[in-house]
Amino acid sequence: MAEPDARAAVEAMEYFFEQGWADGLPVVPPTPSRVEAFLATTPRARDEVLYRLDSVGRECTVELAAINAVMAGCLPEYFPVVLAAFEAVVREDAAYFGAWQSTTGGGPLLIVNGPLRRTLGFNAAGNVLGPGFRANATVGRAIRLIIANVFGLRPHELDQATQGTPVRYGLCIAENEEDSPWEPLHVALGWAPEDTVVSAVHVRSVDFLDNRQTSNPEHILQDLVDTVNRTGVMVRPRQWAILILGPEHAQLLARHGFSRADVQRWVYEHAGHTWGRLASVGKDGIEQPIGFVRPATPEERAGHPDDEWVPFLRSPDHVLVVVAGAPNAGVSSVAQPFSNRRVFPGTARVVTK
Repeated sequence: MAEPDARAAVEAMEYFFEQGWADGLPVVPPTPSRVEAFLATTPRARDEVLYRLDSVGRECTVELAAINAVMAGCLPEYFPVVLAAFEAVVREDAAYFGAWQSTTGGGPLLIVNGPLRRTLGFNAAGNVLGPGFRANATVGRAIRLIIANVFGLRPHELDQATQGTPVRYGLCIAENEEDSPWEPLHVALGWAPEDTVVSAVHVRSVDFLDNRQTSNPEHILQDLVDTVNRTGVMVRPRQWAILILGPEHAQLLARHGFSRADVQRWVYEHAGHTWGRLASVGKDGIEQPIGFVRPATPEERAGHPDDEWVPFLRSPDHVLVVVAGAPNAGVSSVAQPFSNRRVFPGTARVVTK
């Protein structure tokens, strides 16, 4: 790049910083020709409205999504994935119930399945939750820039996150279908193997689990349950769980006869706390009708001894199992979801597109 061109690009990025249109990192200037290249990858009209957030009176069109995808550093061929991801994100209802602006922070977890994972270079193996892969990093970032720039949900403004989370920079992974012992997630959710699918769910954090000391499958499962059970993430009286299993753990479980459904049922049956444990952190009561946890009243605790078991999950369907990462160590993760009111009454809600 010639010096004048480089200077113009730097000046454009500085201008975007001054306007508050970045996420703290440099952005790619969305020149008209670049935006047109993105719009050329979809038959959808540039002025088609993808979503309107009534609480702020703003809407996202296909063109605005393209502008932010350019800024995020996407390649044009990623844009159909960005559109699918955004539509899955808004259908999951986190925005409608305020999760995009929540005091607890959080952001969308995107999971890519199907043939385009490899064609477009999405990482499903080593460092799947970390940096280093353009497709993962920029598609996830594009969704965050749309949320901030199109809807105005920026920190210290409409975004009310108390501490926030790195998840908010963007969290996009692909499932490691090649090293998984089970059918791919999108097939388990009813799609055909040849479909390329983006699944979305709003999460607040990701906790890692390192257990390479045992070959007993129930040891691994109990370690997962202990991570799922963390009382600090309890906001509702019933939660649900997202297991991002490393291939080594998934293969160990499969060798001992566990299917994906078996893992879901085992975690469902073992996830929970005693009344006494919940009381020790002030979360043994339920505030009605909203359904938040709080200290129980004497009337609520009457007849419930400290050792009485309180299930953590509503059903096996409240456990989502994804296989991702490298098969080189016994490492997995548990993503902690944001349970909104639409999710709470039913099954675990991961939305696919």
